[in-house]
Amino acid sequence: MTETDKIKDVFFDLFMEQLPLLSPEAKKFTRSFLTIQKYRKKEFIYRNDEVQKEIGFVCQGLLSKYYVNEKGSVIITGFISENGYATDYPSFLRQKPSKYNIQCLEATIIVKLSYEKLQEAYLKYKGSEMYGRFVAEKVLTRETDRVESLLFESAEERYLNFLDENKDIINRISLTHLASYLGIERQSLSRIRSKLAKNNFVT
Repeated sequence: MTETDKIKDVFFDLFMEQLPLLSPEAKKFTRSFLTIQKYRKKEFIYRNDEVQKEIGFVCQGLLSKYYVNEKGSVIITGFISENGYATDYPSFLRQKPSKYNIQCLEATIIVKLSYEKLQEAYLKYKGSEMYGRFVAEKVLTRETDRVESLLFESAEERYLNFLDENKDIINRISLTHLASYLGIERQSLSRIRSKLAKNNFVT
């Protein structure tokens, strides 16, 4: 086995850890059609208007999910880091063009699972549907949480909650990207950070 194959196996093992309840036969089948791809910083995993033929599991790296509004502004709706899923999942399920872009903020390694093979796994192995539910819950809960934060929390509350829930990535994203995600201007975020710093809050 080459060094490249060993590294690939490590990332495939990481993906398979997400499927602890699958039967040994289903795990073997699933592993057989996994693929792996490396991306450079600023490369796109998916672009808007594309049909996502694969779902991406992030083994290493950081990405942003965003759309461009009618004014031409970039609106970030999520950050995806290690053990997260790079996908517009409703679009993936329906196999219809997505309205979102998913772009690497860092060099990234993705394990991919194709839509066709996933459907085949669903048909062949009874427990495989659990994986689909797991991904849906993980992705949709994350996105619902953001929408509710925009509706029910102040900008400062959104920022503090983001700090609390994303300690692993807070130092890996720019203030411009963070402000977009929080739904505020960069200057507003700077004011919030200055206010908290004056109150001896470490940001």
